[in-house]
Amino acid sequence: MVAYIYNRLVDKGIKSGQVPNLTRSARNWFRDLARTTRVQPSQIVSNAPSAQMTKQLQVGFMYQFFYDPKTKDKLPYYDTFPLIFPFKKAFTRSRASEDGAFYGINLHYLDLRLRAKLMDNLYTISTDKKYDEDTRIRLSYQMLNSASKFRFFKPCIKQYLMSHVRGRFIKINSNAWDVALFLPTERFRKANKGRVHRESRRMIA
Repeated sequence: MVAYIYNRLVDKGIKSGQVPNLTRSARNWFRDLARTTRVQPSQIVSNAPSAQMTKQLQVGFMYQFFYDPKTKDKLPYYDTFPLIFPFKKAFTRSRASEDGAFYGINLHYLDLRLRAKLMDNLYTISTDKKYDEDTRIRLSYQMLNSASKFRFFKPCIKQYLMSHVRGRFIKINSNAWDVALFLPTERFRKANKGRVHRESRRMIA
């Protein structure tokens, strides 16, 4: 069985003397490690601890999940394994209507350079500097839209329907954000990531 990839890579960094999140050099170290790591989304999900699996989303935490869009036939492309920070109220499965929607920033829509810039800016609005399981990002659309340093988020805003989420959400603790950020887990359909990232850059320009 493949070990839970996020914990394994974080532990590897800690053993090498890298403290997650606290310094720019540590962030870069974890990002470089993740970029050269290969893993399938199915392996991540099947090996995630039960404590990381949830049916509920909370604004400002990071999640991954399998997704099958309702309007995929009309979309130019889409990501079937999004990596998101929800920023608008989400619902539990038990309370959502059949097509209850939530909104999130899917970081996969940016290339690695822009992804890192956006994440570095998001760190400045984290709720605390402990970077534990309770740390989140203080997110709202109004806040993101009001500051030029967050301008990279625009191509990443996506709406998701609860009824089209496949399985449960994986909550990624803040000490693994930099690992998740660069781990090559995007699964785009109908276009390769090169095209997706080019079009995202045009939206930002």
